[in-house]
Amino acid sequence: MTPRLVPEQRVTENVVAPRQVSPAPPAAEQPGPPTGINEAVDRIAARNLLPATLIHSVIKVESNYNPFAVSPKGAQGLMQLIPATARRFGVGDVFNPVENIQGGAKYLKYLLDLYHNDIALALAAYNAGEAAVAKYGTVPPFRETQNYLQLIADQLKKTKAAGAAVNHPQPVKPAETEPAGPNHIRKVVDPDGTVRYVTR
Repeated sequence: MTPRLVPEQRVTENVVAPRQVSPAPPAAEQPGPPTGINEAVDRIAARNLLPATLIHSVIKVESNYNPFAVSPKGAQGLMQLIPATARRFGVGDVFNPVENIQGGAKYLKYLLDLYHNDIALALAAYNAGEAAVAKYGTVPPFRETQNYLQLIADQLKKTKAAGAAVNHPQPVKPAETEPAGPNHIRKVVDPDGTVRYVTR
């Protein structure tokens, strides 16, 4: 078979104009998912008008930052929500850290509002339930709840003291400029040996 000559063809060059792309809106307008627990706590605390140190302290005492923690009583996630409380405050996935913290923070805010910013009563209800606080009219005399309040108080001090730490950065503020928020817990031992937790 003899090769055939193909006549030379000239290809014209097509120039394609660049497509106009509108710039993406600034990140501030469209916040993405939190990059970590600290960012999530900061956002959620601000949204619920709660101190971030309080949320961090509750997380530390409740689950030690384990998002998959499950207690013997069925409390789940970082802030140890029981299923009924999780449903009550709109948590669809208790093992999603952000959803769990949002639900726990909403519950804390609800309790602080209910007890007129009395942090001892709010935390007692978070631990023992609202019915127990209603029954006794004060912090229930349960050893677990008494210990819980002391652990939270200790953790609040540690969390505030570690304000500049890498794990839980918090702004360090002088005491006189501390924002108004829940009252601080104080342990009172009566002459008869009864231990009570009050707020300043």
